Amino acid sequence: MTFVVCEPCIKCKYTECVSVCPVNCFHEGETMLVIDPKECIDCGVCVDECPVRAIYTDEEVPQKWEDYIALNAHYAMVWPLIRDSRDPLPSAETFREIEDKKQYFTPNPAITAADDDVLE
Repeated sequence: MTFVVCEPCIKCKYTECVSVCPVNCFHEGETMLVIDPKECIDCGVCVDECPVRAIYTDEEVPQKWEDYIALNAHYAMVWPLIRDSRDPLPSAETFREIEDKKQYFTPNPAITAADDDVLE
C-alpha cells in the first residue's frame, strides 16, 4: 500500500502534507504534487493535512481517479523533490471546490529556487 495524490490537488497545491512527511516522498509539479510510491512508508500522516482531501491509499482511490496511481509513480521520477511547505498556488482558493480539474494538469515540473537563479 502507498498513498496517492489525486485530482483535487490540481491548481491548489497546498503543501501542509509535505511538512509532516517523515521520509520526503513528495515531488512537485507546476500544478500539483505527487507521492513517490517507492519512498512512501504508508504512515498516512499526510492524509489529514490536505485541506482539499486529495490524498488516498492506492487501495481507496476513487475509481474516477485511478489513473492518478500511475501518474504519481511516473511524475515522482521526473519532478523535483519538495521537502518544505510553501504557499499554495494563487489559484488555490478559486479551485478548491472545483471538480473535474484534469484539464488543468500540466506535466511540467515546478520551478524551484535553483531554477529561479538560472532564469535571472
